[in-house]
Amino acid sequence: MSDYLVIVESPAKAKTIERYLGKKYKVKASMGHVIDLPKSQMGVDVDNDYEPRYITIRGKGPVLNDLKKAAKKAKKVYLAADPDREGEAIAWHLAHTLNIEEDAACRVVFNEITKDAVKESFKEPRTINMSLVQAQQARRVLDRLVGYNISPLLWKKIKKGLSAGRVQSVAVKLVIDRENEIRNFEPEEYWSITSEFTHKKKKFEAKFYGVDDKKQELSTEDDVNKILNRISGDKFKVTKVNKRERKRNPSLPFTTSSLQQEAFRKINFRAKKTMMIAQQLYEGIDLGGKDGTTGLITYMRTDSTRVSDTAKNEAAELIEGRYGKNHLGTQAKSKQGERSQDAHEAIRPTGVHKDPKTIKQKLSNDQYKLYKLIWDRFVASQMAPAVLDVVTAHLDNNGVEFRANGSQIKFKGFMELYVEGNDENKKEEHKLLPPMAEGDEVKAEGLTPNQHFTQPPPRYTEARLVRTLEEKGIGRPSTYAPTLDTIQRRGYVALDNKRFIPTELGTIVLDLLEEYFPEIIDVKFTVDMENNLDLVEDGEKEWRKVIHTFYQDFEKRLDKAEAEIEKIEVRDEPAGEDCDKCGSEMVIKMGRYGKFMACSNFPDCRNTKPILKEIGVKCPTCKEGNVVERKSKKRRVFYGCDRYPECEFISWDKPMERPCPKCSSLLVEKKQKKGTQVKCTSCEYQETTQQ
Repeated sequence: MSDYLVIVESPAKAKTIERYLGKKYKVKASMGHVIDLPKSQMGVDVDNDYEPRYITIRGKGPVLNDLKKAAKKAKKVYLAADPDREGEAIAWHLAHTLNIEEDAACRVVFNEITKDAVKESFKEPRTINMSLVQAQQARRVLDRLVGYNISPLLWKKIKKGLSAGRVQSVAVKLVIDRENEIRNFEPEEYWSITSEFTHKKKKFEAKFYGVDDKKQELSTEDDVNKILNRISGDKFKVTKVNKRERKRNPSLPFTTSSLQQEAFRKINFRAKKTMMIAQQLYEGIDLGGKDGTTGLITYMRTDSTRVSDTAKNEAAELIEGRYGKNHLGTQAKSKQGERSQDAHEAIRPTGVHKDPKTIKQKLSNDQYKLYKLIWDRFVASQMAPAVLDVVTAHLDNNGVEFRANGSQIKFKGFMELYVEGNDENKKEEHKLLPPMAEGDEVKAEGLTPNQHFTQPPPRYTEARLVRTLEEKGIGRPSTYAPTLDTIQRRGYVALDNKRFIPTELGTIVLDLLEEYFPEIIDVKFTVDMENNLDLVEDGEKEWRKVIHTFYQDFEKRLDKAEAEIEKIEVRDEPAGEDCDKCGSEMVIKMGRYGKFMACSNFPDCRNTKPILKEIGVKCPTCKEGNVVERKSKKRRVFYGCDRYPECEFISWDKPMERPCPKCSSLLVEKKQKKGTQVKCTSCEYQETTQQ
């Protein structure tokens, strides 16, 4: 018989911790929550001061009985759920169910699942933090009052299966507002003039800056012509050369939000996938040998960039040994937002000695990619800044000034290991200017005017939307991934080229919420509510009062909406063709991955077809069909004949209408990092890359 029982959420975590604690401890998993509000009803007694009505979750009876039996045999029970509000709530429910006294020091928390961290945490167990529990309870009750009141209203007035929630509704509003900005955007014309210059046979590029020492914008072609007419000849004089040294600091270690953003940019992981893989790395991976199952990263739900001194010292030792003492950083202080809980450290490897390359064979491909990203980012954050030499040359011809900018990495510092990505996926370039001095003469090799138009703001990618939610203080680290998943599953938004676009359904639902429940989609209301929940957690506010303040106005709006909203019919757009199975009209539907055709006779006929996009090329195999753009099960674009399955032509590269000039075979466009290259599918013919 084991002396002590430890309860965690997952079997993987249980296996790891049991090995660390030894024979006297039995570690079991609750498989997440065992007690919760019922799914079939609201589960909140509004008339009894918002008292929650908890039940044992369906299917969790056997798990709970097993835990009760084990608890009776143990001298002491420890509750080691995750170190956050939700984990505290799980521990509280378990304590009540297992009849653990309220003042018992039964709660154990650790930020990383390593032998030292786990053993240390058991030296100082604490009582359950009721302020944390009440903050979580307030969130659950609030979300129930919103979701279980508005959702039935949406089912009745629009269609079944819809839902509304505080965070998800604001996220949909952000996507729709951005789409409206794009639609209403009026592009403005502007021009630029660039030229290639030569100095002592070395070429470089410069751009028009201004006239008579003043910066000037070029709005029209007339503005450009005036500048070109003023330039006399092709000789420019170097009037000034500015040289300065610039330091670039490394990015701070990951928070939940920054991890989701960077994983999307660098390894193309959706937020949901990032959190799933991060959970696996946190709970433990079997490394074999004496290490066994080991947690590789610290807790992955955090808004703090704080790092322990132990972790800093380990990183410093590795950096000095691998890169030299000059690569050691000065350890800039972590930056916390106003609302940062700072309850945990940043997301970092539990030990930098576990180099991604040395344990790669023990990890799946996805686990390796994410672990390497976390490891690289953390180690780089402890390294010295990069040092760049930045040069600006001022070139003059009759008062017309061009400027050439160049930079050179003087000392790579943290850039030896890692450079943060950007939303545009642009690669950073460092162009070196030839040595120039004041008074030198350079030659313009051809002045090129370029017409431009201002661009509307870009649609949200997952990374951009997560960043915006975080910047506005909407939701918490644990809510970003499920929120993005929910608004797609409900059909309120869809992904088009990895960017969110609103659906007609999403717009209808938002318009209704905007008219009758404006506070639900109001950013300030959502932020204020998050702040109130934080005050509940700090013990400064009573959770029932926070709920009551919200609900007394909300209830009146519900009654008004129920009485005034008429049935809204969501019409499907005709597809312009009939169903080839039953002859009914096909209509266009919006699914999770975009538009598709479906039979209007649903559910009697469940025929669906993809919407095929023709590219204007005849099929090179059968010569009868047209080549269309299709998508694989993994959403990768490929090209095939529209007569499939009669014709099985397929190509991952985009076919071109013109034949190969050398052998008359099919030409295709191959996508590359710097553009598109045209290649023949039969011979060695190829064309230079198009920028």
